[in-house]
This record gives sequence, C-alpha cells and structure tokens, in this order.
Amino acid sequence: MARFHTLRVAAVDRLTDDSVALTFAVPPELREAYRYTPGQHLALRRLVDGVEVRRTYSICAPAPVPGDDGPRTLRVGVRLVDGGAFSTYALKEVNLGDELEVMTPAGRFTLDPAPGLYAAVVGGSGITPVLSIVSTLLAREPEARFCLIRSDRTAASTMFLEEVADLKDRYPERLQLVTVLSREEQQAGLPSGRLDEERLTGLLPALLKVDEVAGWFLCGPYGLVQGAERALRGLGVPRTRIHEEIFHVDSEGAPRPQGSTPAHSTVTARLDGRGGTWPVQDGESLLDTVLRNRPDAPYACKGGVCGTCRAFLVSGEVRMDRNFALEPEETEAGYVLACQSHPATEKVELDFDR
Repeated sequence: MARFHTLRVAAVDRLTDDSVALTFAVPPELREAYRYTPGQHLALRRLVDGVEVRRTYSICAPAPVPGDDGPRTLRVGVRLVDGGAFSTYALKEVNLGDELEVMTPAGRFTLDPAPGLYAAVVGGSGITPVLSIVSTLLAREPEARFCLIRSDRTAASTMFLEEVADLKDRYPERLQLVTVLSREEQQAGLPSGRLDEERLTGLLPALLKVDEVAGWFLCGPYGLVQGAERALRGLGVPRTRIHEEIFHVDSEGAPRPQGSTPAHSTVTARLDGRGGTWPVQDGESLLDTVLRNRPDAPYACKGGVCGTCRAFLVSGEVRMDRNFALEPEETEAGYVLACQSHPATEKVELDFDR
C-alpha cells in the first residue's frame, strides 16, 4: 500500500520562469519503501485553509540500481499551473530544509530496461517521467537506443534542457533527440508548429523505423498524446506497444457520462487487508464513499489521470466517468479507477489490495 512520509527538501532548482525541480532526502530506513521504477511518480500533500490538497509529480532522476539499498534522494519536476494551489506553493514558497509529506512511488507508465529501440513523444512537462526512463535505460543497457521527440513552446520554457543535452553528449550514438518549438523558430532543426496527428504521421517514419520500436511513450497534454496515438495506430503500431500518461486534461478531454446512482447502493471495499461495506450517496464516487470511512484509501489527483486509486472490481457493475490512467489490458482484466467510478448496480465490491 502507498504510504505518506515526511521528507526534507534537499534542493530547490529553478528550471524555467514557471518550473522548478524539488529534491527530497530519503533517510536510510525509508529507502526501500521509496525504491521506484523509471517513469513512476510521487504524490505530495499539504493543508490549504484546512483542506487537504494532493498533487502528483513525476520522478525525473535515474532509478536506483537493483540490489542497492534504494534511492538516497528523490527529484521531481513541478510546472506552475494557473491558480494551482500546490504548484504555486512549490515555486514561490518551498525552501531548502522544508519538510513535505510525500507518498511512496506509484504509476505504471514505466519501462524495465531491456535491449532494443524505444521512442517517446512528449510535450512540455511530459519530459519529466521520460527523462527518468531514458537516463535509466541508456545507463543500464548498452544495446538500447532511444528516440526522444519533444515539443515545447519556446526554448526558454523548456524544462530540463541541460539534463537532456547532457544525455545527448553522453550517448551521442544511442540517443536521437528531436526538438520542436510551437511558438519560436529554431536556427536549425524542424520548423515551428504543433505536433499534431497529421504532422506526426509524416514525421515519425522519416525519423526511425516505426515497426522496430519496442515501446512508445507518450506524455504531456491530452491533445498531444491522443494525436500521437492516432498517428501511431495509423502507422500500424500495435496498441500494446503504446504507453500513455496524460498531464493535463481540459475542454478537449473526454465528455463525462451521465447517470444516477441506483437506490440503496453500497460498496464493499478491501483495503490493506481490512474490509467494510458502506452506503453510496447519490452522485458520489466510490472513492469518496470509501474515504468517508477509510481516510487511508489511496488517491492523488481525483481526475482519472494518475491511477493511484486503481482497484479491482470483484463484483457488481460500475460506470467510469473518464479514464486517462489505465491501459486497455487493465480495464479488460477488471480494474477501475475508484475516483471516477459510480455504482451501476446496488452492490459493488472493490479490492484495493490486488
């Protein structure tokens, strides 16, 4: 089960005018608990006017080497969101030595290093988990190659610019780097403009042999990720080779299905070895029902994006408003996002421990 622990801020590094990297020190007794796979994220929480606020940020550092005692530090990238309660705090108030509550690593947008060719299409802060994936892969697997296609507004707004450049210098033959700026012309490279489905359909086959890529990692705003997926599927890439993580969902996101909760609905949930059954209020998500009775239920974003609240549907039926976190294989196997799920039958049973 994911747990929160209080960690000390060991470094605060300004990346751009609107982004920062926070590094946390991990004490020896917690290092095994914070061992992570490249691509995973951390949830941070704090109280704002008496209300708990949680936000999820991806780890951007190489993963610890198997067999060691776990990470001594954890580094995440934070980009300012207009009106964001946590991102504003992170950029303007967090200082060296501060203590924050940090959840143990979670997420399935990951890659276990193996030989082969891999590729990513990322936009903006979507570089954060992919930076961990690329740096870990190239360091551990001498037979691995990676093609990184990144889109940013301008050079000045590009997160981890120096870190990616250092990787390119370290692995010039194994890392192919392609940068596209949507609002600024470059002296060399591709013309400016958005990376949409049409452009990617023509660009990707010109950069690499699409059918030889063992895994595609798409990360960033909803529109970019969906456009990249459609381009790849149109080029014949199997869905099983495409991995997605959405960072921002706005008006172009999927519509929310409508429906009422059946009368006298209950949810039975198993969590950390203990179970209980509780009534579901009309319009309430299953996660909110569980949280009213088990405050330790896992969640981070409540937006269907991070996947922290994933649970196995043991019995009954649910309707899920939106899903930007679970792979098709996971939903087919019976997993749902509790924060987006509402009962479609009077009795529903969830297992958070599976």
